Amino acid sequence: MAIEFELNGETVSLEVDPAMPLLWAIRDIAGLTGTKYGCGKALCGSCVVHINGQPMRSCVTPAATAAGSVVTTIEGLSADGSHPVQVAWRELNVAQCGYCQSGQIMSAVALLERSPNPSDDEIDAAMSGNICRCGTYTRIRKAIHKVAEDQS
Repeated sequence: MAIEFELNGETVSLEVDPAMPLLWAIRDIAGLTGTKYGCGKALCGSCVVHINGQPMRSCVTPAATAAGSVVTTIEGLSADGSHPVQVAWRELNVAQCGYCQSGQIMSAVALLERSPNPSDDEIDAAMSGNICRCGTYTRIRKAIHKVAEDQS
């Protein structure tokens, strides 16, 4: 079945089983590998993408959910890595192994869009579902605060 939606600003039509997780449709069919598979159970946050501006766990979201929607992956934030959150991540050396970071960044972007100057408690609540095995949580929080300060 063809599922048509906007993916990172371009209309796509993907021939996939409607029940296929959106993660696999994005990675295997569309060829965008920035979104990562972590747990497959929506527990770690490595697979976060935005659907109509809302952060979603793509590993458990059926591809059919994307039909007619706007989907943004880490590749869609900016063509050259110049999105303010990506810049802050690099400037503060947030990533260690980096595996979870696309999901972390996508969750941080969603947080900053709904709360441009989040408190530590808001950051902790918004990011609590994103697991970083390297433990870069302090740097993640600093990067989010840096973006908020730079944009105010």
